[in-house]
Amino acid sequence: MAKNTICLWYDKDAAAAAHFYAETFPNSRVIAVHRAPSDYPSGKAGDVLTVEFIVAGIPCLGLNGGPAFKHNEAFSFQVATDDQQETDRYWNAIVGNGGQENACGWCKDKWGVSWQITPRVLTEAIAAGGDEAKRAFDAMMGMMKIDVAAIEAARRGCAHERQAPNAS
Repeated sequence: MAKNTICLWYDKDAAAAAHFYAETFPNSRVIAVHRAPSDYPSGKAGDVLTVEFIVAGIPCLGLNGGPAFKHNEAFSFQVATDDQQETDRYWNAIVGNGGQENACGWCKDKWGVSWQITPRVLTEAIAAGGDEAKRAFDAMMGMMKIDVAAIEAARRGCAHERQAPNAS
């Protein structure tokens, strides 16, 4: 196990979540599944207790700790994408697998973990500063899933090229 690992608390589905992430994101895999050696408050001996996995290069530990704690937006994975196709693939995988959309490129998977699916063109526009950043930021504020073409148009200052905010 890595020296510093993100621990994600799940009710009981850490293994299912880890396998989904491994199937969805490159540089992701399930490393090990550990079963409880005896009964514990939220499970029985032999139940999956922890799952070691890597998601997009980040070492994680999924803990099946029961329903006491829920995920929220204070923690999220931010995945940088190179184009609309990659953005769509990750967004649609998360939302289409029981997740939910949120504003400005955020979504939640069915286990409640928040994800920011963020095209690099958006972060580059904001980093550029000035009017370009403002136009890109204002365009983003009306979006759910980020529309790469609309962000690129906003960067150029081409209001007539902008598309209506998307709903998915």
